[in-house]
Amino acid sequence: MKNNRKRGKVTMAIAISMACFALVLVMSMQFKMVNQTDITAIENMRETELRTELANWKAKYEETETKYQETMATIQDYKQTKQSNDETEKLVDTELEQVNMALGKTDVEGEGIEVILKETENSEAGLIKADNLLLIVNALKLAGAEAISINEERIINMSDIVDIATVNNAFIKVNGQRILAPYIVKAIGNQTYLESALLGNGGCVDELKKLGYNVTIDKENKLKITKYNDEIKTKYME
Repeated sequence: MKNNRKRGKVTMAIAISMACFALVLVMSMQFKMVNQTDITAIENMRETELRTELANWKAKYEETETKYQETMATIQDYKQTKQSNDETEKLVDTELEQVNMALGKTDVEGEGIEVILKETENSEAGLIKADNLLLIVNALKLAGAEAISINEERIINMSDIVDIATVNNAFIKVNGQRILAPYIVKAIGNQTYLESALLGNGGCVDELKKLGYNVTIDKENKLKITKYNDEIKTKYME
């Protein structure tokens, strides 16, 4: 009886041990499967996330690169436009300067001659007239003078050189300004041509000298002629 009980206990212990072993084995297998499933899922999830993140970065890079290229193109266009505008501005400034020089609106300097006319008591013709100055100016223009002035009054195409006579006095006006002797006529241009135009056979300076006026001509390498200060007005041109 006791032996039977002892055998039953041993059998029961073995059965319980086997059952526990089987339970542990099953649980171990389940844990292993769970662990494998989680790692695989995590790895798959990380790979997907990395691919997604890489795709996002690639899209951002391409977008940034596109914006960069657009910006560089805009900058290049701006540089070309600015360069073109600068060149145009320089060209306009040059043309404007040339126009102003032609109109007498800028101070100029260069080689030329200076003609000084003085009245004397021995003059047969009396006072120097506006016509005498006009003859000198026209001769200088024909000789290629690029700029002319009389007593610092710039001579332009619209300048007036006229005699003004009053009851007690007579004088000359240039550009509406009264000028007095001695009359100093400056002209910028080829010195030889300008001098020859005045001193040639029958030239106006020779004629003035014959009339008794004191006329001298000096050559100047740096002759300065000031600009025309008044506003250039037109009456009939639009």
